[in-house]
Amino acid sequence: MLDLRPVGYVVGLLVAVLGVAMILPMLVDVAEGRGHWRVFAESALITTLAGGMIALACANGVREGLTIQQTFLLTTGVWLMLPLFGALPFMLGATGSGFTDAFFEAMSGLTTTGSTVLSGLETLPKGLLLWRGILQWLGGVGIIVVAMVFLPELKVGGMQIFKSEGFDTFGKILPRAGQIATQISVIYLWLTLACVLCYVTVGMSIFDATVHSLTTISTGGFANYDASFGAFSGNAEYVASLFMILAALPFVRYVQLLNGNTMALHRDPQVRGFMMTLLALVGVTIIVLHQVFPHAWEKNFREALFNITSIISGTGYASVDYMQWGGFAVTLFFFIGLIGGCAGSTACSIKIFRYQLLFASIRAQLRRIRSPHGIFTPRYEGRPVGPDVLSSVMSFFMFFIVTLGLVAVALSLTGLDFITSVSGAAAALANIGPGLGPIIGPAGNFASLNDTAKWILTFAMLIGRLELLAVYVILTVKFWRA
Repeated sequence: MLDLRPVGYVVGLLVAVLGVAMILPMLVDVAEGRGHWRVFAESALITTLAGGMIALACANGVREGLTIQQTFLLTTGVWLMLPLFGALPFMLGATGSGFTDAFFEAMSGLTTTGSTVLSGLETLPKGLLLWRGILQWLGGVGIIVVAMVFLPELKVGGMQIFKSEGFDTFGKILPRAGQIATQISVIYLWLTLACVLCYVTVGMSIFDATVHSLTTISTGGFANYDASFGAFSGNAEYVASLFMILAALPFVRYVQLLNGNTMALHRDPQVRGFMMTLLALVGVTIIVLHQVFPHAWEKNFREALFNITSIISGTGYASVDYMQWGGFAVTLFFFIGLIGGCAGSTACSIKIFRYQLLFASIRAQLRRIRSPHGIFTPRYEGRPVGPDVLSSVMSFFMFFIVTLGLVAVALSLTGLDFITSVSGAAAALANIGPGLGPIIGPAGNFASLNDTAKWILTFAMLIGRLELLAVYVILTVKFWRA
């Protein structure tokens, strides 16, 4: 019989940590003097006690390691339970959100999707705005650890190709997975602090700089204003672009850099592929914008760089309503959202390395057709790629496309139009944030959607953030019989 106690113990501890994190926005609300701090005090008490009791109840089942079943359940369970308790401040607080909206907002935060059902953000208590940022920041560092420790072991979506990266990062075997998780977390924190400093330097207030740095480094995209990043302009967009790019690169390479491997980033094919793709897309967008807005080269460059970087990394900030840029630009934005950043980063979507493996497989197949008696093996980073990795990647692509279609159809059955259904499905599944069209586009939000559509999108955010297969496998009958 499957023992759920080890899973419950870890989930309980993480829920308790989430409760402790609520103290920070509570202190901000105390300083603001609006009386909203009581909401976070109540939420922190409920969350910490619930997490502590779950951990204590399951403590007698703790063992050295987890089985494959327990690991799958832990990975999914964490991203279900944390939004459940993370939704409390939205339900009890100034937004007065119902359970559906509150859970949607919390799931969007912890999965770093960035879709929101809240409006009038400028009028909300600062503690609640900070809480949105904290949710995304915790979700960002959490998904890096999951991507480097759990998904390679579970062989999800071709991630097993990075199985050695987490434990052989600078020439010697690391004694524990926790060691690399700790080093990555420290780097994540320092990048966040550097982002805060840069935002303050270009004119942001301390509070805006703090919240936006939390949502920039996590590539989450929650902002303090209904206009998203349109509330800022000029140098702030360049700063955001830089840190969104840094956050979309594999964090294990930063560990290698700190340990003396100065070529770690340059030699990574993911990094080279991501940067080349980004530069090409920015160049194309600048040309398109110049046709619409001539004689504004700097503005065109800045807006193209910022918004392309935001969408490809899955951050979801918007500095302008790019729906006004013309049909070609809107179509381009839809497809670049399905590219994503690097594996082992906070970025979302399909990820660059899967496209690289796909193209390597296609090249090998074309060579086999031209030379039937030859032996051609797809290679990645100079190493041959095994059939299990290719099969896993192809399965991921298939599941992604099928899921995208099913979610879009399900949304259309709730009464949404075609553009809203398709772009909403892509935005949730790829964890991008805004969709397209007048309802959920960069100038809108998800508040007007019915509850059924919101639950469909919430589920899509979850499975998209956990690379689909990690969630789908626990929905099979054989998983529970094993």
